[in-house]
Amino acid sequence: MLKKSITITAVLLIFQLARAQDTTKFTAETLKLYPILWQQTAAEYRALCYQAFNIATMRIDDVIKREPGKNNLAIITDLDETVLNNSNVTAQMIKTGKDVNSQEWLQWIKTVDPPVVPGAVEFLQYAASKKINVFYISNREVSGLQFTLSILQKLGLPNADTSHMLFLSKDFSKEPRRQVVMKNYDVVLLLGDNLNDFMRVFEEKPIAERLKETDHVKEEWGRKFIVLPNATYGEWENALFDYKDSLSFDQIMTTLKAELQGIDKK
Repeated sequence: MLKKSITITAVLLIFQLARAQDTTKFTAETLKLYPILWQQTAAEYRALCYQAFNIATMRIDDVIKREPGKNNLAIITDLDETVLNNSNVTAQMIKTGKDVNSQEWLQWIKTVDPPVVPGAVEFLQYAASKKINVFYISNREVSGLQFTLSILQKLGLPNADTSHMLFLSKDFSKEPRRQVVMKNYDVVLLLGDNLNDFMRVFEEKPIAERLKETDHVKEEWGRKFIVLPNATYGEWENALFDYKDSLSFDQIMTTLKAELQGIDKK
């Protein structure tokens, strides 16, 4: 969440602003403006979220129809940008021109109830009504577990207890925690906004490999893997910068323009 976040779409904005105000000093945070506005204002974002959870609901119905009475079914879901919408944190960073460090992030989740991703609460409650266990695997730090737990309980989310919440302790990869759940449950759906929420093969891989691995499991998207939209941050943007998080603004812009694929093949 706190890593430098850039989107290619927002490059257009930076060029437009630069032409309008040549003396303005732009930063990497400025490039988040378009994706955050898209997440907060675009009906298309909301539609994509509903679409994801509608598909997830159909998958649940298919499983129940196929295996009625089975009692060890489970869903694994991410939290941030899958259930909880944190766009207002990044929006505040842009408005104040101040980055958020780990302590400030922890203070935020203690005191602010984030909005929910459209359709998330209703879907998870529906899944629980079908006797499906819900596990929350998040890379929020364990120190924030109790604060997050209170938010989930306030939202009325199912299985909102410490036994169903697997947070970051040592291993940034979620794979070991997924395996803990899969050892005792038949996991019928995984939900997330980052491909790291689904399989280890996407972790810290260059762009070409991530695309290749996505194609390898193309039958699972919309079937077992449900992806929520997030144009603000994620493994995709880390891959853009070869997993370097201390680039200057000029280096960021050079890297982004180098990745753009235009119509000239020369």
